[in-house]
Amino acid sequence: MSEVSHSDSQDALNIKNQSHVLHARPSRDANQSGATQGGATQGGVSNSGDDNSGAVGFAGGGSGGHISPGIAIAERLAARAPHMKSVFLCSTRAIDADMLRQAGAIAQPMPASPPSLKHALKFVRNFLAAKKRATQVMREYDIRHIVSLGGFVTVPVVLAAKKLGIPVTLLNLDATPGKANRFVQSRATHVLSAVVANDLARWDGNALGFPVRHSAVAPANAPQCREQLGLEAARFTLLVTGASQGAASLNQFVPHFAARNKDLFANWQVLHLAGGNALDAAQLRGDYARAGVKAVVVAFQHQMGLAWGAADLALTRAGANSVAEVEMNNVPAVFVPYPFHRDLHQKANAQPLVDAGAAAMALDKLDRDFNMQSIGVVLEKLMADGGARNAMHAALVAMPKRDAADRVAQLVLADLKHR
Repeated sequence: MSEVSHSDSQDALNIKNQSHVLHARPSRDANQSGATQGGATQGGVSNSGDDNSGAVGFAGGGSGGHISPGIAIAERLAARAPHMKSVFLCSTRAIDADMLRQAGAIAQPMPASPPSLKHALKFVRNFLAAKKRATQVMREYDIRHIVSLGGFVTVPVVLAAKKLGIPVTLLNLDATPGKANRFVQSRATHVLSAVVANDLARWDGNALGFPVRHSAVAPANAPQCREQLGLEAARFTLLVTGASQGAASLNQFVPHFAARNKDLFANWQVLHLAGGNALDAAQLRGDYARAGVKAVVVAFQHQMGLAWGAADLALTRAGANSVAEVEMNNVPAVFVPYPFHRDLHQKANAQPLVDAGAAAMALDKLDRDFNMQSIGVVLEKLMADGGARNAMHAALVAMPKRDAADRVAQLVLADLKHR
């Protein structure tokens, strides 16, 4: 049986219990023809007198870390203004479509691409096409406010919004703002940050907290979550996740670590979110089977609350979204920052939890044998030491749980009311 209880704070319970289905997606005919819904008209102006008509647009995508907070805010908007639609001006990547489909959200992919000197002509062509398409979508859906979530999609969308006179709220999600956010901040009506951030000149210094979607909050106690995932209810559980796109180095390291530490895993099981595709997951299942370790391996878990709720310990990347979900669900964690960022800026996301004694951090050396020292030593200590996990859990429970998504929703609705 688990040594720690995963009881959420009252704020976390409130978030979990406010679940709302987002707006139904428009029909394929509507998407292709540009037909409008709910009284929307061309030019960003509605004929309806209802203050809650029209739509809020969310600009961002390309990873779950950009989509998840948008879904969280859209859920709160649906609760406070049921007639106000939420439209996601996202990337063309499959992860965006998949997550938004699961959330029942309106998705409008933008043909933008990441900046590239090697493919400069393609970038410019796609940028202009995305700006044009964003303009069309804002008119079709009567979008009255844009929430910019970062990433390469946001810049053409924000420029289109400014040309139409649509206000923009920038919500920075990382301790080290990306290039897109630094560009958008001078053009935004409001500049918010989920975390303490550098290089945001117009931010007021108030960190709101990270918006967490309902499905990322544990819906039940640990044994019940484990049973729903096909795990043994009473066995200690290690959650391994490389976030929405997986992590090849962690996929290689953890089965190798398990094979070298069979005694350590005698009372543990693994829930491994592999990313990638079914072949990657199948390979990992075989690796764990050969190591003699009980494991459930899936490519992606939409109901992340079940995964966090099942876990006694997590090994995870340190994206802002992952850090926020660890904190919200009070899960002791070893954070492994994404190693391909030159400045390792994910370290800054996790550092406050590490400093508070609520988590540990280890560096990914991109080689399973080197990682036995850098990650393995930290992971082994926490798996073997229930007291250390309990101390981390207590530190997490002591942290205030704020519904940042609702705070952003309230700001957006207040802005709309006064225009």
